[in-house]
Amino acid sequence: MAKRASSERLKKTAVLAMLAAIAYVVMAVGRVPVVLFLKYDPKDVVIALGGLIYGPLAAFVISVAVSLIEMVTLSDTGIIGCIMNIVSTCSFACTAAIVYKRKKSLKGAVLGLLLGLFTSVTVMMLWNYLLTPLYMGYPRESVVELLLPAFLPFNLIKSTLNAAFTFLLYKPVIKALRGTGILPKAENTEKSKKPVMLWIIAALMIITAVLFILVLNNVI
Repeated sequence: MAKRASSERLKKTAVLAMLAAIAYVVMAVGRVPVVLFLKYDPKDVVIALGGLIYGPLAAFVISVAVSLIEMVTLSDTGIIGCIMNIVSTCSFACTAAIVYKRKKSLKGAVLGLLLGLFTSVTVMMLWNYLLTPLYMGYPRESVVELLLPAFLPFNLIKSTLNAAFTFLLYKPVIKALRGTGILPKAENTEKSKKPVMLWIIAALMIITAVLFILVLNNVI
């Protein structure tokens, strides 16, 4: 029994390390300009997947690890920027993971991701007001002027993409991990109805967010 528990802990640690590495890579190479100096990257999607699989603490640990590595390698915003990254990621990923942990069902996943979306937008608007002047060197009055035309659309687009991508990727990732034996097989073998409409909605959310990015960058 102890040997099996140790093996499971080792597998979990390996998966978390893998997710942290993937999150860092997609953050480093997948940055997309949205508005002004604000860029979107999909690292929160990877971290949210870790949270849905292993719980909110896992999402927090991955978020802290990736943010610290980003701070010492790519970022020029120092410890304040690192804290902002952690708060941004955790407000989305940990919220979704907490809800899903309490209600492990399709409804719980959707509710968690939507709550994560709204929580992230609300929290980051407040934190942008409080901390952006400190690490960007902008007067607070200038930041206030950017809240609605820049920070609000950015946070809405970012959180919408994170929620939609996480929803679409969760099942394939779980299936892949179970296929390799990293995660145990599902106990319930009954075939559930495929949420085709939710997949369509998630795809439309992504398309809409991408179109807004193109509009904000004067591409269309």
